[in-house]
Amino acid sequence: MAKAPPTPMESYLAPLAKACLKDPDLEAEVYWAANATWPAPDAAQILEAEEVTFYAEGLLLEGFNMIWQILSDAPDAPATLIRLWLWQSDAPPPPTDARTILSQAKWPSP
Repeated sequence: MAKAPPTPMESYLAPLAKACLKDPDLEAEVYWAANATWPAPDAAQILEAEEVTFYAEGLLLEGFNMIWQILSDAPDAPATLIRLWLWQSDAPPPPTDARTILSQAKWPSP
């Protein structure tokens, strides 16, 4: 029996799952937009690698918008952090910092 192609959500979450399997010590910071602004960096919720994909999938199924980012300290360095940016209606682009974004994606896709 042929395997069904991945759903759009599975394709969207696949890089997160792969990064978390590759490095089980990787953590994610979760940020929730409120009143069209992002909270301070110290207000992030922290997830362990084993929680990231399950958490993200549940929120997507609930209808939230999300941008995920896989970050590192340098372009050729391994991933050091995942960030999940979540919102329900309007939100500005996520803030940037000095880390390198290795990959990122937005849901729903523009």
